Amino acid sequence: MTSIDFSPLFRSMIGFDRLSSALENAYRSDPGGYPPYNVEVSGENDYRITMAVAGFAAGELNLEVKENFLTVSGARAEDDKDRRFLYRGIANRGFERKFQLADYVRVVDARLEHGLLHIELRREIPEAMKPRVIPIQAASAAPPAPALSAASAA
Repeated sequence: MTSIDFSPLFRSMIGFDRLSSALENAYRSDPGGYPPYNVEVSGENDYRITMAVAGFAAGELNLEVKENFLTVSGARAEDDKDRRFLYRGIANRGFERKFQLADYVRVVDARLEHGLLHIELRREIPEAMKPRVIPIQAASAAPPAPALSAASAA
């Protein structure tokens, strides 16, 4: 396994240490897995995560956002003790999947439809962070005269 050294970037870039840890975590994480999911871009600042959670009720699923991480987990009760299977291809196990969210991305909705969990996300950039145009004032032909005080006028 190769390691990526980001130290040359940190000489001139301040505050990007979270980026390096995010890249390292993505490199180490297991692609795919259970349950399968899609990540869609549904607008300029809107995203949707769709997870296939067939067999899970809404009460058996949990969504939590903490420190820019969205954690989706599911736990099912064991009710198969009296059943005998010849073949068992439907997973009945719990899961936990984590997604790292960028700054200003928040979960706006979550709904369960036909065995699919849809999680709606939106990037909401604060007004102070949005680009703005600064008007440039033209200098007048004559510089403004300094204000005279009453004592110097006498």
